[in-house]
Amino acid sequence: QVQLVESGGGLVQAGGSLRLSCAASGRSFSSYTMGWFRQAPGKEREFVAAITWSVGRTYYADSVKGRFTISGDNARNTGYLQMNSLKPEDTAVYYCAAGSVLSSLRSTYHYWGQGTQVTVSS
Repeated sequence: QVQLVESGGGLVQAGGSLRLSCAASGRSFSSYTMGWFRQAPGKEREFVAAITWSVGRTYYADSVKGRFTISGDNARNTGYLQMNSLKPEDTAVYYCAAGSVLSSLRSTYHYWGQGTQVTVSS
């Protein structure tokens, strides 16, 4: 079992930055893929980024490529999502998840956090 807790969300102006954290407990993140997803009101939960901690391979949605960076700290068992050049359309609840493969599919992620709200004002 893996428990995930996100933090770092908040309100920011367009063009600003935020860093989300995802603290894992119960089992080392190093044996999993960590993913970030987001869900805006009235929309489906969508993939944002993922990383395989064992080799550091990353995968990004086209909408965030070049603006967001996913990373992990094995010593702290914590993952991060650095978000730069934020846009109003990035407003959503952001969720971290742990899965077994590097994938954009929600069904491949077995553990989910409770989410953290990110609001980008124009």
